[in-house]
Amino acid sequence: MSRSGKSTTSQESQEPRRRGGFWFRRLAGGSAALIGLVAIGGTAYAASNWTVGLAAGSAGEAQSATVSNLTVSAVASPAASNLLYPGGNGDVVLSIYNPNAFPVTITALQLPANTTYATGYSASNLTGAVAGCTATTSLVSWNYATGSSGSSHTLTSALTVAANGTLAVTMTNDASMASTSPAACENTYFSMPSLTGVTATGGAATATTSPATDAWTS
Repeated sequence: MSRSGKSTTSQESQEPRRRGGFWFRRLAGGSAALIGLVAIGGTAYAASNWTVGLAAGSAGEAQSATVSNLTVSAVASPAASNLLYPGGNGDVVLSIYNPNAFPVTITALQLPANTTYATGYSASNLTGAVAGCTATTSLVSWNYATGSSGSSHTLTSALTVAANGTLAVTMTNDASMASTSPAACENTYFSMPSLTGVTATGGAATATTSPATDAWTS
């Protein structure tokens, strides 16, 4: 019996007691066991002010395009304005094709030797070879060509050919006919000797409008 007159046992009361939001049951021997959890408020997450940087060497991958050679072809359109005659100069009309996926800018052309001559044809599509006006006898060559093959001649204006594009160009007075060219070469179309090279660079640039007019003057 307690002094209050109430009966007690050797064990603490088995009624659960609440402390700090948790329910405990007092057990014999002074041990305590968690028997429940009362949620107080909602779930919370801490906001971080920690700065996250970038590891050294972090990078991506890129790839450059393949470079392909230009193609220069003889064409009849637009028609030449300045026509050849013995001892005079005339226009050369050509087409430049750029197969690359980027613009190409041409600043100079390299010519064969001045003893490499054009072949004469009766039609503008360069068919029907003219007898007596051959690559041996025509005496038609590139103007300003020298005695050595591969001489370089700077264009008056750089030409930019668009990516995967074609540019028609009239080279003003850049064909030359000797004063002793044969009469067989009258009223004839000429397939000019093949160029030996170009000075050109690939990269972003505004394409030249086709058809264009250009020249080299030395």
